[in-house]
Formats: sequence, structure tokens, C-alpha cells
Amino acid sequence: MAESKQDVVRCHWAGNPLNIPYHDKEWGVPVHDDHRWFEFLILEGAQAGLSWDTILQKRARYQKVYAGFDPEKVASFDARKSRELLADPGIIRNRLKIAAAVTNAQSFLKVQKEFGSFDEYVWNFVGGAPIQNKWKKHQQIPAVTPLATALSKDLKMRGFRFVGPTIVYALMQATGPVNDHLQTCFRYKQLSQT
Repeated sequence: MAESKQDVVRCHWAGNPLNIPYHDKEWGVPVHDDHRWFEFLILEGAQAGLSWDTILQKRARYQKVYAGFDPEKVASFDARKSRELLADPGIIRNRLKIAAAVTNAQSFLKVQKEFGSFDEYVWNFVGGAPIQNKWKKHQQIPAVTPLATALSKDLKMRGFRFVGPTIVYALMQATGPVNDHLQTCFRYKQLSQT
């Protein structure tokens, strides 16, 4: 007999119509596309101090005003474009976060040039394969790890901003270098086989 939707066990944070699809289809799925990496880099930085649901609500607008998350286009945003973004209620209107997105786009392009892709750069930190954590309770999941701290330090050294260890760990969770779905979550087993 097939499981009903109510029988599906998810991570504790996935509980509304906005974040359930994100949890079920995206969170923790290994990313290997540089445009997706850049999207998550912008969105995780924008999320600092806010809920992820707030970012999910604004994600479509971010996609539009940040040129489809094209790092080459974002790297060339000027003061006029930054003023437009500051006036846009569809995104997080924070001067530092908007400036960081432009700086991060420029740094992102440098990493691509040095490593061939941002994807190659990030996955080197985990040896090319996702770390399969085995959390039983959500209280066990750390906010930061030594690996996230190392990646954060390296990103900062390369000129990135809004990439503190907590933001970087959230980025790693979202994009698959770590599988932080609880073992009881239906996605854990699926993603542990990737």
C-alpha cells in the first residue's frame, strides 16, 4: 500500500507550503552547476539574520533582478543598479547585502578562472563526494563545523563577503556537500545514495 502524504516523515523545519517543496526537491541535492551555486551564494547571504522562508518568498524576484543569477552580469552592476535594487521591495533591501552580491560575483568569476568552475572549487573541500551525516534529532545538527569554517576563511581570503561560517554551513547543507537530512527523513536515504 502506498504511503499517504501524511505518513511522509520530513526534517522538522519543513512544515509549510513554501518550504516543503524546497525540502523535498532541492535541499541537500548535490549542485554541480555554477549558476545554481551563484544563486545559492546570493540567497544564503541575503538570508543572514532572516528566515529561509522569507528568502523563498522573494526568490522569484531575486531571479529576475539579479539577471537570472548570471555572475558575469551581476559583477558589472553599477551604483545606479544598486540604487534600483535598494528601492525594490521584492528583495531584501540591505545596502551591504546588495554590495556583497556584486563583490561576490566578481570573486566568483576569479574562482572560476582559477579552478575551472566554482563547483570544482567547493567540492574539493569535501573530497568530491557528499559527507553523509547520521543525525537522529534536529538538535544534533550543528550550526557550523570546522570544514565550514575553513571554507568560509578561504572564501573571505578570495574577497567574498557575507560568507561567515554559519552562512557557509547553510550553503553546504542546501547544495549537497553535506547531507544533513535526519535519518528519519524520507530524503535521507535517497540522498545518501547520490
